[in-house]
Amino acid sequence: MSLCKSTHFGRLRRVLALYLDNLGSFKRNARLYLLSVVLTGAAVGVFRLLFNFYVLSLGYDEALLGNLIAASSLTSLLVALPMGYLADFLGRKAALIISGLIVSLSTLLMVISPSVAMLVTMNITMGAAHSLSGVTMGPFLMENSTEKERTYLFSFSQGFMMASGFVGNWVGGYLPGAMGLWQAVDATSSIAYGWSLLALAAVHGLGVLPLFLLRASRRDEAQRCGFVPLSYFFNRFNQLGRLVLPILITSIGAGLFMPFMNVFYRQVHNQPDPAIGSMFAWGSLAMGIGLMMAPPLAERCGKIQVVVFTQGVSIPFLVLLGFSPWFGLSALAYYARLTLMNMSTPVYQTYVMERVDPSARATAASLVNMAHNFGWALSPTISGWIQVHYGFNPVFIGVLILYSLSVYLYWDFFLRRKAAGGGKRGVVVSRLAR
Repeated sequence: MSLCKSTHFGRLRRVLALYLDNLGSFKRNARLYLLSVVLTGAAVGVFRLLFNFYVLSLGYDEALLGNLIAASSLTSLLVALPMGYLADFLGRKAALIISGLIVSLSTLLMVISPSVAMLVTMNITMGAAHSLSGVTMGPFLMENSTEKERTYLFSFSQGFMMASGFVGNWVGGYLPGAMGLWQAVDATSSIAYGWSLLALAAVHGLGVLPLFLLRASRRDEAQRCGFVPLSYFFNRFNQLGRLVLPILITSIGAGLFMPFMNVFYRQVHNQPDPAIGSMFAWGSLAMGIGLMMAPPLAERCGKIQVVVFTQGVSIPFLVLLGFSPWFGLSALAYYARLTLMNMSTPVYQTYVMERVDPSARATAASLVNMAHNFGWALSPTISGWIQVHYGFNPVFIGVLILYSLSVYLYWDFFLRRKAAGGGKRGVVVSRLAR
């Protein structure tokens, strides 16, 4: 027994030492970016929790809510490729600053003038801003890291965002109550939600400040020339298609239920805002921990092996999440699914960036962003209509089918031939299972 404990503690010490070593290798730009991520991640956590409730408190229904989410994601989808070229033209620093300021301003305007036209317009604007930051992040992290710490930097970026989202969701659950008390209105009123969104807009603006301290890197001629990435796209169409298609299938499923998780727990399990906020907060923290676990697993077992294993194991928990009659069991399944499904995201982002030419990274990031936003642009409108007429059960059935197909595609595209050649996958999966 003591030998077993000693072995486990020894492994833990080695993992911690590995993390500290890689953390010390982060460049100045990377550290400033992570500081920005902490602040903006907290603001995004509050926004995702409260925006749906804010729209519903204004008297609008789930159908409009689905359309707003779809408008933002559809915009991100349509402008992704142009934003890739814009990110190269502006430079990584300017692109990140501009996108952050636009998100803060858009949130402010939606509170000042919450008409349907303004809500739609600002969601479209935010979609463009998120697209610009999304296509900039991958190339920026690649340019500000070496192969040694790269996977750790991608994971820390996602993990810090989730961990700060823990704080944002926790505070966000109680923020409307505090604002309602201050304004002498009900905690679920549009006034309380509006003031809460104004507070998060200010925090998001603060998160942009560290980006002004970034040192702009020189871009070579290939990165500034639009024809090089475009020719790369046509010459490597099959390779890029395999890299992007599983993300596309996953996004279609995610768009069906992820934007409505707070609505699901309020309507199906009758939970109040503080309980939902606390659950989302712990979920963000669990996902952040999972993201930190991903790099050592990827180093030991392989990036794609981690993607297939973690996403595959998450599917049974999705069944419990959507169909359990007990809130406690559904919440536990939510934590497990969220951690497993998302811990491989930065690992796969690194995998994609490593397999394209440096001059084409912004284009590849644009394609990944398009694939991610395609489902979020299409699915929320469909899901909103289904919820109004049939409830959440058909939504979760569709998600299960799509997620299962996505995992199969990862395996088929990247592991099946290797497994046939040497049985490597069986060894890797057994290691992961241990």
